[in-house]
Amino acid sequence: MAWRPLPLLAALLALGVLEGTARAAVPATEAAGPRVHVELISETAGIEPGGAVWVGIRQRIAPGWHTYWINPGDSGEPMTVAWDLPGGVAAGPLVWPHPERIPVGPAMSFGYSDEVVVLARLTAPADLPPGTRLALRGRASWLVCAKICIPEEAELALTLPVAAARPAPDPRSAPAIAAARRAIPAPSPWPARYAATPQSVTLTVAAPGLRADRVGEVWFFPARWGVIDHAAPQDTTVDPGGIVLRLKRGDLVEAAEGPIDGVLVIRERLDGGMVSQAFVIQATSSDTPGPSTPIIPALSLLEAMGLALLGGLVLNLMPCVLPVLSVKALALVAHADAAPGAAWRQGLAYTAGVLVSFAALAGGLLTLRAGGDQIGWGFQLQSPLVVTLLAYLFFALALALSGVWLAGGRLTGFGQGLTARPGHAGAFFTGALAAVAATPCTAPFMGVAVGYAVTQPAGAALLVFEALGLGLALPFLALSLAPAWRRWLPRPGAWMEWLKQALAFPLYATAAWLVWVLSRQAGPEAVAAALGGLVLIAFAAWLHGRTRDAPPHWRRAGSVTAATAVAAALALGPLALSAPPSAPPASAATAGGPVAERWSPRRLAELRAQGKPVFVNFTAAWCITCLVNERVALHSPVVIEAFARKDVAYLKGDWTSRSAEIAAGLGTFGRNGVPLYVVYPAGATTPTVLPQILSEGTILEAIEGR
Repeated sequence: MAWRPLPLLAALLALGVLEGTARAAVPATEAAGPRVHVELISETAGIEPGGAVWVGIRQRIAPGWHTYWINPGDSGEPMTVAWDLPGGVAAGPLVWPHPERIPVGPAMSFGYSDEVVVLARLTAPADLPPGTRLALRGRASWLVCAKICIPEEAELALTLPVAAARPAPDPRSAPAIAAARRAIPAPSPWPARYAATPQSVTLTVAAPGLRADRVGEVWFFPARWGVIDHAAPQDTTVDPGGIVLRLKRGDLVEAAEGPIDGVLVIRERLDGGMVSQAFVIQATSSDTPGPSTPIIPALSLLEAMGLALLGGLVLNLMPCVLPVLSVKALALVAHADAAPGAAWRQGLAYTAGVLVSFAALAGGLLTLRAGGDQIGWGFQLQSPLVVTLLAYLFFALALALSGVWLAGGRLTGFGQGLTARPGHAGAFFTGALAAVAATPCTAPFMGVAVGYAVTQPAGAALLVFEALGLGLALPFLALSLAPAWRRWLPRPGAWMEWLKQALAFPLYATAAWLVWVLSRQAGPEAVAAALGGLVLIAFAAWLHGRTRDAPPHWRRAGSVTAATAVAAALALGPLALSAPPSAPPASAATAGGPVAERWSPRRLAELRAQGKPVFVNFTAAWCITCLVNERVALHSPVVIEAFARKDVAYLKGDWTSRSAEIAAGLGTFGRNGVPLYVVYPAGATTPTVLPQILSEGTILEAIEGR
């Protein structure tokens, strides 16, 4: 029996550790029997060949006495079990519920009082004959203490029938084991770091979204003796960024020189009561990288810019940019007969529009993040007001292509003219529009690049974002600078008017999609306001077109009325901000897809603690790439069947509206936007990050371990 080196307490307790001494020191009424009654219980009423079953060693502890956790604190010993199992049956390690603090004079112990169930997972061999009975045996030894300590032990025995099918839960013991499993610390979803001095250990847990007003208490239980002073107060600060614990350093100096393992217990006020949540954390030193740091690939600035350039090129093929390609298509056709100088000036103006817009988006993102906001790529589309205004813009562009109204009498307002000076402004506007329309998408290569950019100084970050914009603008710029390439384009003609009107419909579809996004963000009242605004814009466009060639007084009246209608539409836009968003259900089946639960770090930790495989989908309604992936891959019958067969838990992190918690979850993987797909295999410690463009095969390979 190994005692902890706390000299005073060890000397006081040494008088009582021997059973004879203990019995002499305790009144006869207390010495009549054991202080702890132990029994072996099972979660199920049987076991199947090749299956596994959770068993529990239940301790019923006499009032005033306590037993110990794996780190008993300043003194004590945890329970041990020597198994005597049939051939082929394997027992996993003991799994301990989180402990409680037990003051013992000037010292502090970590353990249990009243009742505790310590779990173990037993696995049966595949050749176990159904219909037989499996005898499970073992010997448990523990130390039970009050004013004195007494070593006790007991035989464990349990017989389970071997069933051909999965057995039902045991109604007598399954509730106790279920309660014990809820008390088992879950793997922490948050990164943790520590800084040590000769006198203190400061533990920092990045837990954004934690409500400081609801947190009643936070306590850290180290897994090893000597890391901290167990009896010293733990000074705790909880803010929107996470938890900081300032701890007194323990007697074993070297214990705080490597990773610090332990259990973090958080007590929160929920539904009028206090609820405890426990997490296993591994904190690494602030001076060295560790597994708790975000999973961000090591990149140089040039590598990040190269990935951003490739990502921008691929972005031209993403579905979110296709509506703007309809506007660019007519300009590309018109390039065929343009003078070389006019063509390259048009390309440069378009590129400038893209780069200026990307610089503005990057500046806004970096400024808000520097102010403490947890936002990322596509952040502006998390605003219902921005979504409403974009719906207006795309609808107005579609009406122009349909011939309802004309900008400047020609298509110059849309980047179609090449020789007239307004055409350069139109090209610049088209580039800006392409950049804005591209933000709902995350193409291959760019996710890592953007994740890198937001961790760098402003200058380096801006270079990465501008490389991304250059990639988006490069195809159009290359066509404008290479006359030989433009010969492959069709000749201008009357067909262009037909094409122009046909290409209006992708823009109408984009406006409809944005209204649907608004419904997810802000509810039906905001949708009603947006639809009213679209009617006013349609009226303004129609009136502008009808009065354009009218006599001057009618033309002025039409212009004033149209401008008033547009102003009224814009005034309706802010109503989207006042409408309360409709919260998604905790779990729901998505249109033919697998049943999804709402993602949260705690739910993820609970499922991983249960040993279940987990598929996490970080998505948003405004992310077209996400929606395409869901329809093409995630809603595939083959994938749905595989999820059910493998008992895969499906968690969905919906980033349609701002969420600091989801932003932090993305940041853990070095990402700053959606989509992000992560698979946590059962029992694995390292998750698998899937590509941003999903396929059935990719998902099946990840969840089935092919």
